[in-house]
Parts: sequence; structure tokens; C-alpha cells
Amino acid sequence: MKRRTYLTSMLGGALAGAHLAAPHLAGQTSGSSIALHVDLEVDPAKEKKMLEIFHGPFHAAAVKQPGFIDVQMYKLRSALQGPAPGKANYRFVLKYKTEEQRQAWVATPIHKKLWPQIEATFVSKDYTVLLYDLA
Repeated sequence: MKRRTYLTSMLGGALAGAHLAAPHLAGQTSGSSIALHVDLEVDPAKEKKMLEIFHGPFHAAAVKQPGFIDVQMYKLRSALQGPAPGKANYRFVLKYKTEEQRQAWVATPIHKKLWPQIEATFVSKDYTVLLYDLA
């Protein structure tokens, strides 16, 4: 499988609100979910555009998807202990009830339209993608 195809499938993005601290408020009813963490190097000259897409059409589409829990974009402030993640200046965090539901979101036409627009703001498409299960 090509790296870009793999990373694109790993990234199903839905970018949204502030429910990480209270998953039950975001519609999570079971004790299991997944979280996708992606470290991104966003071009500073394109940062505003990326955030407009993320907080606008991307978020609006993502919250409508089955199994969606939360999506957030964090801008790195500082590394308090240990090294920062490479040249990454943003971290994308996406939560779904199941990995299968996240993959279904990635396969939608709207995701296939919007994610490349976000990805076009990156300095590099060689980014780290980590998938976590709720423990």
C-alpha cells in the first residue's frame, strides 16, 4: 500500500468542539473509542487558510458522521519535557467510536474533497499518524 494512500486513510478528519474532557457530552456511551493523532507541519503562510477549512466546512461535515465523537486542532506552544515532534507545529486529534466508522468517514466524497484542501497547507506530507484505543 502506498504511504500517501495509507496516511490519507488514517486521517479521516472531522474537526470540532471541546468534548475531550467529557466524552459523555459528545455522545460517547460505551467504554471504547479510538483517537487518531497526527503531527503536522503547516506552512505559516497558509495557516489561516487551513484553520478556516478545518473550523468551517470540514468540521460541519465531520460532526454529521456516524460514530463521530470529537475533532480538534492544536497549535504547538512549547515542548515542556523531551523533544517536540520533529518540525510539527500542529497536532490534529480525531475521535470516533470505532476505527471502522472513522474509515467510513475517510471514504466519503466530502472528506475526499476537503482533506486535500487542508493537506495543501502542509510543508510536507510526511507526517506522523498514530492510532490509539481508549484504555
